[in-house]
Amino acid sequence: MSSSPPVPRLQLQGITKRYPGCLANDRIDLSIEPGEIHALLGENGAGKSTLMKIIYGVTQPDSGSIVWHGEPLKMRDPAMARQLGIGMVFQHFSLFETLTVAENIALAMGSEAGTPKQLEPRIREVSQRYGMPLEPQRLVHSLSIGERQRVEIVRCLMQDIKLLILDEPTSVLTPQEADELFATLRRLAAEGCSILFISHKLGEVRALCQSATVLRGGRVSGHCVPADCSDLELAKLMVGDAEGLESSYPKVSGGRVRLRVDDLNWHNIDPFGTSLTSLRLEVRSGEIVGIAGVAGNGQDELLALLSGEVRLPRGERERISLDDHPIANLYPDARRSRGLAFVPAERLGHGAVPDMSLSDNALLTAFQQGLLSKGLIKRAKVLAFAEEIIQRFAVKTPNAQAPARSLSGGNLQKFILGREIMQQPKLLVAAHPTWGVDVGAAAAIHRALIALRDAGAAILVISEDLDELFQISDRIGALSGGTLSPLAATASTTPADVGRWMAGQFAPQAPHLCTGSSASSAATLS
Repeated sequence: MSSSPPVPRLQLQGITKRYPGCLANDRIDLSIEPGEIHALLGENGAGKSTLMKIIYGVTQPDSGSIVWHGEPLKMRDPAMARQLGIGMVFQHFSLFETLTVAENIALAMGSEAGTPKQLEPRIREVSQRYGMPLEPQRLVHSLSIGERQRVEIVRCLMQDIKLLILDEPTSVLTPQEADELFATLRRLAAEGCSILFISHKLGEVRALCQSATVLRGGRVSGHCVPADCSDLELAKLMVGDAEGLESSYPKVSGGRVRLRVDDLNWHNIDPFGTSLTSLRLEVRSGEIVGIAGVAGNGQDELLALLSGEVRLPRGERERISLDDHPIANLYPDARRSRGLAFVPAERLGHGAVPDMSLSDNALLTAFQQGLLSKGLIKRAKVLAFAEEIIQRFAVKTPNAQAPARSLSGGNLQKFILGREIMQQPKLLVAAHPTWGVDVGAAAAIHRALIALRDAGAAILVISEDLDELFQISDRIGALSGGTLSPLAATASTTPADVGRWMAGQFAPQAPHLCTGSSASSAATLS
């Protein structure tokens, strides 16, 4: 007597979802078996996030059916999904910033899981076991992006998980952290948990996933076994045209020093933050300097001090200079007027206002580019500027009046980066420039950065993606515990070297005769 085939854990049949002017999902079929790690691939805007939200009950489909363990059902909301054993880690975090880690996790798990205080030992135990240590009493607003990602992942791992949906889970993890996460995922799969894995890091997909479904333009364009494909073959399935996806860029030596950070000591009064110690850094015109580091080692603090969101007292203004002009005490707009452009780590809410149109978001940082006249906005020029960004950087959007939140992550990142590049900065500081974007968008962003470098700009890139840093950086270093390693030529450096620097294994930079003092107590990072 032959045994019947196993019933899939989840089946999607003919899922369709339409938004005004956009068919996000077009009759999508998908099946996931118990214990299977299944990849969902596609470029930004292909419909992946919409499909995940339908599975998790955030969004309702216009047509089609969801079958769970062989039984059709309507996924009413995320609470129902969690009751069934479905957990999801969103690319854009769903955390309350004014609550603690434990309070956020308690809210997600419900009152039956216990109070935040009761959950604290378990949070510590689970986060330590999976290599993502968290302090349960920390307020979320004090966490770095990488640490917030850990909260999302640990929150799901504390549930009785049957299907775990991960949307770009390693985008802010180091290779070592990613390896630890993969070991956890393989263990979960061996125990019968199904995993739906979304990632633009194709090497990870090939190493981890047993099967993959590829979306293009809202439709299923193919299926494959990732281990049987090369990265380039997977990229072709996702974007069709693979031109420029495997670009390598020549390494160059910079010219005159644009940015100089001289013995910067900054005391962070936030007990959970990171202080910066004797930090010295030079970025020259016509070069890209990359800084690596595990999240929470001073990247956010350095970015805030460079952008002007945190200022030093007037007596410390020479700690940071642009073209030999002290700027450490200047506000952000004054730094921009001297040629600084800035791409923050967080796209929505920091790089762009979600509910504002793209044209208004363009005005927010480019208002000094002839877009104002005697305090009045030149609307036609603002619109033309936004439309030029959209055209030049191939931003997929209906028009410049679309709200920022309507764009996929990669398209919004291209818009933000384009907005800064089109201001022709002398110095560009970019944080995680390709975090969570597809291979096509990442390649376009890299080409734009190289073109800006070759035009003579100085570029500082802070990223946790070592592959990216080695691809585009001319010199590279790492932050560890608020201390910066000496910079080295990327061509003569290995990922293993940078990994050691990220762990703090480097000789300190040579001391300077003049020692800086900490910033005023008013300089507190939010």
